[in-house]
Amino acid sequence: MLSVDDYRAGVLSGIRVLAPLELPLSSALGCVLAKDVAAPWPLPSFDNSSMDGYAVLAADIASASPDAPVELTVIDDVPAGFRATETVRPGTAVRIMTGAPMPEGADAVVPVERTDGGTSTVMVSQGVDIGAYIRHAAEDVVAGEVVLPQGTLIGARQIAILAAVGCGLVFVHPRPRIAVISTGSELVEPGLPLRHGLISDSNSYLLVAACKEAGADAYRVGPIVDEDAAFLAAVEDQLHRCDLILTSGGVSMGAYDTVKAVLSTLGTVDFMKVAMNPGMPQGHGFVGEEEVPIITLPGNPVSSYVSFENFVRPVIRRMRGLARLQRPEVEAVCAEPMTSPAGKRQFARARFLPSGAVVPSGQGQGSHVLGGLAGADALIVVAEDVTSIAAGDTVTVIDLRQD
Repeated sequence: MLSVDDYRAGVLSGIRVLAPLELPLSSALGCVLAKDVAAPWPLPSFDNSSMDGYAVLAADIASASPDAPVELTVIDDVPAGFRATETVRPGTAVRIMTGAPMPEGADAVVPVERTDGGTSTVMVSQGVDIGAYIRHAAEDVVAGEVVLPQGTLIGARQIAILAAVGCGLVFVHPRPRIAVISTGSELVEPGLPLRHGLISDSNSYLLVAACKEAGADAYRVGPIVDEDAAFLAAVEDQLHRCDLILTSGGVSMGAYDTVKAVLSTLGTVDFMKVAMNPGMPQGHGFVGEEEVPIITLPGNPVSSYVSFENFVRPVIRRMRGLARLQRPEVEAVCAEPMTSPAGKRQFARARFLPSGAVVPSGQGQGSHVLGGLAGADALIVVAEDVTSIAAGDTVTVIDLRQD
């Protein structure tokens, strides 16, 4: 059997960052920048008011107080998006809204709260310093400055700066397109009635959701019955549509393990056992003329999820152009005793307690126990040479709450 680390290295060995392309800004969320973005203009691009109020000469209102307000003549009114047509001179003011360009001559803004709100004349009851409540041109970003470097993951805050510097199109590594194929004649669509011996297809929904959480665009195919021709047709139909094919089920040693039977003769796909629990049977390789990567996961849902976290998630992140491929690992105290099989690295479903300690989740660690998986926000990693953990021992934990 291969170790988890050696198998992961083999899966990643043929995976490359997706070729960059230009996407509309509205489609760039979750993508990674493929080149630096520089500002073609400064931010702000002009001096503007940071408050609703009056553009004034600070010296005019230096002596203003509630008991002795200063009266100014209002000579113009400037909403955002417009310019003043008058120059502020001693004894005058321009009524101005937040974001509007500063009029010529003014050196400060007095907030409307310090005035009587007049429209032809205004009574100012408190002075301001020169420069008060003015956003100066280029105080945020200088023209030509790199606002986002290559390799930046684009989130909501990054979308804002891209829009502000006028990037209608963004040069990015796109989100990988992933086809998820569940196999098994026992599978039916959720919501349909179950006959004896059949189960609802949870794996494809699990894996599509996990792919999307990891930053990919994923979609379901199937479920596909355990027939070679049906599975082969499903795979071939996806080769021109996706960057990665992900299957679950059919990779063990059974007589009806269709995935293994078909892919052993189609493309370059290797099947092997990995020293891990759950998720021992695994497979990966490439299919089709364009050598589309394919990863085959075991059919038990917990095995499938743990395998995804260890092998598929790093592949998605490499395709996206991200430097860190795996979730953070932390140290935590295990609040309850647990056992682990010798010779295998166990990934035990667990949940964090308010104290920061972890405790195994659910009724046992069987690869079919979805209830424990649903309640988990961590995986306790137990090394291959450790068979028991006592309450109070420190353990390594994959924190599923962090990306």
